Amino acid sequence: MEMQQATALLSKEQIRTLPAFQNLSAENILVIQTLEQCMAIQTELHAIAIFGFDTESKPTFKVGEKSTGPHLIQLSTHEKAYLFQVKPDILNFLKPILENEHQLKVGFGLKNDASSFRRKEINPQSMIDLSKSFSSFGYTHQVGIQTAIALLFQRYFVKSKKISTSNWAVKNLSPQQISYAAADAYAALRSFEQLNQQQLLTPQLQQQIMRILQGSADKA
Repeated sequence: MEMQQATALLSKEQIRTLPAFQNLSAENILVIQTLEQCMAIQTELHAIAIFGFDTESKPTFKVGEKSTGPHLIQLSTHEKAYLFQVKPDILNFLKPILENEHQLKVGFGLKNDASSFRRKEINPQSMIDLSKSFSSFGYTHQVGIQTAIALLFQRYFVKSKKISTSNWAVKNLSPQQISYAAADAYAALRSFEQLNQQQLLTPQLQQQIMRILQGSADKA
């Protein structure tokens, strides 16, 4: 607990001095643009019980402008990150996974993601927001992924505002966008596993996760 309390006191400047968080290598990041690519990985996706999860949307800059996102949906395992560039047929392909109550989707700040999916007539299930799981470190408010990685791994998770506010609706994502998007989902999965291993999740979340994973095991 002493190390947890000490880490919680780190400033943003101190976090930047930590060793860099190791993302997945480029060859383990799949950018998916077509339904044919989706179908090629359908079997492996449906066999996965826990995904790191995130989405990206083209930013809105005008007052009153509504987002048409998400434009990118990220799912990650330990070995691979899957980046889905959203089109109607790809969203339709992902709907059963997003609505599958036996597949866990873990991430940070998922409230807006859930709302954007519901606007597209998708009712996401078993989405676990980790943002409020850091009370044992002294945090009573929501924690972002950068702080989470510093607390759990003593690593610096690089977040570029230039990349985060870039156009996620472009046809061809840049290497920087691809790496950024994969890291968000992969780091979320790693954070969940560490929180779970250290028994730092709230009892309510632990019970919910146990029910989901038990249902997944029973289904298998």
